[in-house]
Amino acid sequence: MYLEKRKTKHGLKYYLAHSFREGGKVKKTRVYLGTKLKKKVLRQRMERAKELLLQQVNSFKIIRSPINYKFTKRELELIKSLKARAKFKVFHLSELDWKAFTEIFAYHTNAIEGSTVTQREVVDILGKNKWPFHKPKEEVSETYGVARAVSYIRKTKTHLSLKLMRELHKVVFENSKGFAGKFREKGVEVGIRDGTGNIIHLGAPASRVKSLLVELTNWYNKNRYRLPPIVLAAVVHNQFEYIHPFEDGNGRVGRLLLNNILLKHRLPPVNISFSNRRKYYDTLRKFQKTGDIRPTIELILKEYKALRKKLKK
Repeated sequence: MYLEKRKTKHGLKYYLAHSFREGGKVKKTRVYLGTKLKKKVLRQRMERAKELLLQQVNSFKIIRSPINYKFTKRELELIKSLKARAKFKVFHLSELDWKAFTEIFAYHTNAIEGSTVTQREVVDILGKNKWPFHKPKEEVSETYGVARAVSYIRKTKTHLSLKLMRELHKVVFENSKGFAGKFREKGVEVGIRDGTGNIIHLGAPASRVKSLLVELTNWYNKNRYRLPPIVLAAVVHNQFEYIHPFEDGNGRVGRLLLNNILLKHRLPPVNISFSNRRKYYDTLRKFQKTGDIRPTIELILKEYKALRKKLKK
């Protein structure tokens, strides 16, 4: 394993790379560590990435089918009981509610990924076009980008497609990332980090990204009228995060896809709160290890209740 450095207009990017032989051919895989990293942080991330990189190499040989399970009648009844226990009720948003939701969602979905823009600043950015000049311009740009993406999913008729995924990524990151709207290139391997920078999961090999996304889209189209909308949205979101098709920005696009599917089934959008970040990552880990979607559904129902209270204020 060795360290790779790439100069970009946003600073020096670091990757942990590894070359290996498979089927008589030499293949190379790498993990993105971050940009503009101090030596201590770089060393820490390299150590955390080593084990995961070896797992990534193994995944070239053995990778589980992304949607290899079916929901039994008993499981669907359990999901219905979860909704009943949560006293779930469908509620609809007025235009004022949508304005408030957009501000709430833009703050929390960016904060989960490390943005330092505060909730008050989000309100000023979106409502008054007032920039906090002491904050990175990329973070301000992504605040606008998320708001535009919320507007986009309200208007689009598409449930799920590769084009939609790329378009949402482009809308959010067109002014902050040079690879906006582009899936990972061959050899660029990335992972999910928790709020402290720990890599908790590596995405699928870049060479398999498109085929896995096609399989996910086909699964959704096959089940869109058979499974409950919350199940569909949760599976698509979690599997999208498992695949991790973009070099960066997967979490935000995944949460937009979650909401897009809810909206297409006439359910209100949901916000994953920054305060529930650890719980959110735990649900992703549970799904990736066992395929269990119930923790994600429980979190969505919990967040629905919280959002309804916020919008009533």
